[in-house]
Amino acid sequence: MNENHGNDSDKSSARWQQAMIRDLAFASLQEQRKARRWSIFFKLLMFAYLALLLYLYFPSLETVPGAAANHTAMVELKGVIAPDKEASADNVIKGLRDAFKASNSSAVILRINSPGGSPVQSGYINDEIKRLRKEYPNKPLYAVISDICASGAYYVASAADKIYADKASIVGSIGVRMDGFGFVDAMQKLGIERRLLTAGEHKGFLDPFQPVKPQDVAQVKSMLEDIHRQFIDTVKAGRGDRLKTDTPDLFSGYVWTGEQSVTIGLVDALGSAGQVARDVVGAETIVDYTRQEDWYERFSKKLGTAIGLGLAQVLGGEYRLR
Repeated sequence: MNENHGNDSDKSSARWQQAMIRDLAFASLQEQRKARRWSIFFKLLMFAYLALLLYLYFPSLETVPGAAANHTAMVELKGVIAPDKEASADNVIKGLRDAFKASNSSAVILRINSPGGSPVQSGYINDEIKRLRKEYPNKPLYAVISDICASGAYYVASAADKIYADKASIVGSIGVRMDGFGFVDAMQKLGIERRLLTAGEHKGFLDPFQPVKPQDVAQVKSMLEDIHRQFIDTVKAGRGDRLKTDTPDLFSGYVWTGEQSVTIGLVDALGSAGQVARDVVGAETIVDYTRQEDWYERFSKKLGTAIGLGLAQVLGGEYRLR
């Protein structure tokens, strides 16, 4: 009797163990299936996200709308003129070349809204405008100023056939500047010793932590005056007899309104891009040839931003676009 009871107990225990193993295996299988389903879901979600981004940016691969008909080509020069900016010489020149090359463009408008920037970058654009005007003598280029066309931006504009502006536009600033800070007194008050080692007598000239030397200032002024002379010669060559060179302070770095600029010859007439296209060019339709980031560049930036935001959320951090 006891022996039978012991056998029944062993069998019951074995059945219980088998049931537990079966349940554990089934639960593990369910977890694996669930994990696989979530993996597929996230992959599909990422695929849909990528497809949406491609859909949004593929239109930039299309040809310029309206380019098949007679039109006025336009290129924007906007912001600071510098190598790594939107208004870099490479970007502006590419747009200008495309605008001139277009078989159905009657004229080119360079619409400017810039405080200036690098004299080298400005010089590149000025030279390319003159080259393109020679290559396409029957296709004029008009500079149209919106808010501001100062310093290097006017350096560029002076190469145009004609310059137009709004009566309240800010124009001019024909000059060159170089600025910085001096910390000599602050160093003395804080008891900080400056240690500068150079090879070359003037290699550390205009060091902000050392007193200014007259010969250093003279050297820099000579350099700035040379660039200023180049600027003045370029403006005179571009504007010719239209420029009222007897105007006091014309090349001093001062700025004028668009209305004043017409009087002194910095601007030919008042007008907007639309007015110039309609009344001067005779082709009211404007097609923008400004160099744009291609779909891959935009997609990469958007994807990078999305990944950054995702990582910030996962890590519990805070990510802001300023």
